[in-house]
Amino acid sequence: MRKTLVTFALIASFCWSSMPVWAEDKKDNVDDIGDRKVAHRSIISQEKEIAIGKQYADQIDKQAKILKDPVINEYINRVAQNLARNSDLNIPLTVKVIDDPVINAMTLPGGFMYINTGTLMAADEEDQVAGVIAHEIGHAAARHWASTMTKATLLQFAMIPMMFIPMSAAVYYGVLEAYMNGVPLAFLKFSRKDEQEADFLGLQYMYKSGYDPNAFVGFFGKVMDEERRAPGSMSKVFADHPPTGDRIIASEEEIQKILPKKPEYLVSTSEFDDVKARLQTIITQRKREKTDSGPTLRKKEPTQQTGTTTDSGQQKTDSGDEQPPVLKRRD
Repeated sequence: MRKTLVTFALIASFCWSSMPVWAEDKKDNVDDIGDRKVAHRSIISQEKEIAIGKQYADQIDKQAKILKDPVINEYINRVAQNLARNSDLNIPLTVKVIDDPVINAMTLPGGFMYINTGTLMAADEEDQVAGVIAHEIGHAAARHWASTMTKATLLQFAMIPMMFIPMSAAVYYGVLEAYMNGVPLAFLKFSRKDEQEADFLGLQYMYKSGYDPNAFVGFFGKVMDEERRAPGSMSKVFADHPPTGDRIIASEEEIQKILPKKPEYLVSTSEFDDVKARLQTIITQRKREKTDSGPTLRKKEPTQQTGTTTDSGQQKTDSGDEQPPVLKRRD
């Protein structure tokens, strides 16, 4: 009887925590963006989630190399805030740029987002950058972190009754490990299902903001092409959520199914080109400064010195230094 109750509690906890707040809300109606509820159920309040995210953000700000350039930061924030206004996110969004050549972006709890300079340099147009940001906003709007923590917490509570079931310690810990395996506890890691949902929502947010959602799929393809060109590089690009063929196919199907074509899209702006050129200048200048500040080897210039020849045939300079012996041809 107790085993049945424990099993039921585990199943109920997973099902409850993985459901959205309102099951009847449809997430595929672009016209209802902003009025629909896409956030998953969670025992963590939004206020608590924001507070936790602020703590994580403070740590990253101290440890990571945050880009301080005001022009680049203002531009990225303007693009991100436009996407946030056309999303289901109902909390403030804070975006910062990390000075890192790796192509990546990440979302902390409570709407704190970071995007690497490597992502900006890899993008060909503004819509590709917008696609990466929209994906991260999808994580925040769906409250994936809070949902993941809720599942882990409920699972721990559900395992408590098992302590009172007669079984050996080895069996108990074996069952615990089996249930805990695969539950992502790290705050930056999301499940494959969460990544797919972030894709699903992010494409809609791009579309609502005026961007062509196909640009994000194109950026996915660009990353995968880089992996084919340099095998093993995938571990460095999109490290937290590597693109897969299945996600690309699912995204393409979503675009065709629920996102009707518009007569025109916002592809890029001259400002994007200016910002990217500015960032390239900063990177080049940093490399030059790093090279100039390092030690340099200087060639010693030869000096003309007069000297005399000793009885042993060695050349001796006025300074007293002896030159290596010279072999002369015997006539």
